[in-house]
Parts: sequence; C-alpha cells; structure tokens
Amino acid sequence: MSTDPYHSLLTHLANCTDSSNIEALLSALLTGREQHEIANRIRIFDLLARGVTQREISEELGVGIATVSRGAKAMQIHDVSALLATHRQDA
Repeated sequence: MSTDPYHSLLTHLANCTDSSNIEALLSALLTGREQHEIANRIRIFDLLARGVTQREISEELGVGIATVSRGAKAMQIHDVSALLATHRQDA
C-alpha cells in the first residue's frame, strides 16, 4: 500500500481540532526558518491585499523582490481570502 505522505498530512490537519496539536506537528515538520518563511508569505499576502507595493513590502519585511513577486503570483492563482480573514482576526 502506497499512501501519499502529503495527502496524509492534509487529511490529518483537516481532522485536527486542537491548534496546539497542529502547532506541535508543524514544529516537528518545519525548521524555524521554514516557519518564518511561511509567516512572511502570509504577511506578503496581507500587505498585497491592502494595496502595498511590492517594493515597499520587500523593504518592510527585509525580503527580496522575487520573494514578494512569488507571493503575488501565488495570490493570483489561489484564493487566500479565508486565510487572510483568519490572519486579520488573530491580529
């Protein structure tokens, strides 16, 4: 039996009801740097949605313009509105 590990992860996360369990799992899977990069991607989405220019975001977050551009492209392809609503609610 060959199960896709990524699909298993998605299924597991979808079934988690306790955020501390999710946090512990992501801490086991991701390095501190990877977690920081994910947080920055969410910040990039938020700032782009608020109309901040890519150059301003690059300077504010201390990331390269290519990083911001990749975030902008991802936002065009994927609907991140629910994630942004949660992010803004938590802020």
